[in-house]
Amino acid sequence: MAEVTNELMYELLKRMHTDLSEIKFDLHEIKKRMTGTEEAVAGVNRRLDRHDERLDRIERRLELHEFAEPQRPFDRP
Repeated sequence: MAEVTNELMYELLKRMHTDLSEIKFDLHEIKKRMTGTEEAVAGVNRRLDRHDERLDRIERRLELHEFAEPQRPFDRP
């Protein structure tokens, strides 16, 4: 078995430090991408809400509300 020396421990700690730095960088990149994804999903949700409101107004104006599908429990009012 190899003898544990200060040099060996130092080299091991240097490698661990390098690996940890790479992990921190990767995690930072993942957080940036997640933030971008969350913002994109929020934008899509806002657009869907606007379309839903416009559709409701069109149905009311054309008096089509009696033909509209009944709302399901998970639909927004």
